[in-house]
Amino acid sequence: MNPVTVALRDDYDVVVHGLEAMLAPFADRVQVVELNLDTATITPVDVTLYDTFAQNQADSEDIARLASNPTNGRIVVYSWNAQPELVRQALDRGCAGYVDKSTAAEDLVSAIERIAAGEVVTLIPASKPAGEPLTGHWPGKQHGLSAREAEILALITQGMTNENIATRAYLSINTVKSYIRTTYRKIGVTRRSQAVRWGMEHGMLPDHHRELR
Repeated sequence: MNPVTVALRDDYDVVVHGLEAMLAPFADRVQVVELNLDTATITPVDVTLYDTFAQNQADSEDIARLASNPTNGRIVVYSWNAQPELVRQALDRGCAGYVDKSTAAEDLVSAIERIAAGEVVTLIPASKPAGEPLTGHWPGKQHGLSAREAEILALITQGMTNENIATRAYLSINTVKSYIRTTYRKIGVTRRSQAVRWGMEHGMLPDHHRELR
């Protein structure tokens, strides 16, 4: 049986390469053939895994555009935002799967296989594990930033307001402010302008701004 062909999507190289590394031990089952670092998917694939780090969530029309292009195969949203309304909107927009980032790599691979075979799969834990996802990679991880802190800082570096960030990340404004405080302490800044400069100097801007199609 041939492995499922997979494309990986995110605007941050470190995120995409982290996903590639996570799937690498399962190369006999899933074959990553598109990293989408500079272009839309060129080689037709069975499944596209869309990582939402600092990206639009599943309530965006970007998802509908991805799902409408047959070159992308079936779309799986990979996110730590697993609110029921997001999952519903992803499926309504044509996605075939929604997987929480706390899911073990082997379970993610199994879900990809089932989705490629025609199933619609959602893997959302009944209760979220304590803490944040420890697998994968994200910008700022080597500096001690958690995945969520890194996402908030990435969005700050992109010029978003706290309100914009709360909407994009599906967090309350108070939660966003809490993440900002802990992030500033970790990177040794006290003002937003300093945080933006730190972010620009440490890879917190997207590596690419590709058209999602």
